[in-house]
Amino acid sequence: MDLLHLPREKEDVQIVVRLPQSLRTSPEDLLALRVRGANPDSALVPLRELVTLEKGLVDKSIYHKNLMPVTYVIGDVAGEVESPVYAIFKMNEALRALDTKQFGGSGAPLKIYNATQPFTEEEPAIKWDGEWHITIEVFRDLGSAFAAVLVLIFILMVGWFRSFLTPLVVMAAIPFSLVGILPAHGMLGAFFTATSMIGFMAGAGIVVRNSIILVDFIELRWPKGCHWTRRWWMRAPCASARCC
Repeated sequence: MDLLHLPREKEDVQIVVRLPQSLRTSPEDLLALRVRGANPDSALVPLRELVTLEKGLVDKSIYHKNLMPVTYVIGDVAGEVESPVYAIFKMNEALRALDTKQFGGSGAPLKIYNATQPFTEEEPAIKWDGEWHITIEVFRDLGSAFAAVLVLIFILMVGWFRSFLTPLVVMAAIPFSLVGILPAHGMLGAFFTATSMIGFMAGAGIVVRNSIILVDFIELRWPKGCHWTRRWWMRAPCASARCC
């Protein structure tokens, strides 16, 4: 009917007058309404005597993306399963079982796209977008950056230790950073997210640092006659190591 201007509101508030839900659940409820004409003294007339009810389809909006027709299906994940990864994996199993002939296809399995767009519209296809697309890009970028960092660490350690075997021994401890992550996720019922990936990378950096310190210490003491069959300990007052 009108707009309400409130000082504390950024946008105007629309004023809409409508019947309660119980009085507008069917067309018959609306046709039974009585209205009055322009003359205030005129009698009330049922709405069914003034209008003609016709059933039909409302025109739908036509959407395009990348010059191809597209239909958007929007959904949100809430409750016990908060991550879209697990919900999408379950839905993909049901989508692959669909018969594409019912949607104008040739009967081939439904093509499912995650990070790329469908190239043609000859066959029905589905593209997961929104938060799932962002999740894929995050994991892809984190994984690529982590792989590049591992290569750089290996090159630096090769130059420091002057050996190709020692860096491999140091980096062999990286998978052990998952020892604390995966059991904790399993016990708490948490899902592996991008934050978990960042924690794994941080843990990998810690174990690599500790391994470098340990290996460097061993290599410094090795020329002084210490052997693997002997026991090592650190003497606290002078913080030095000796063999016995």
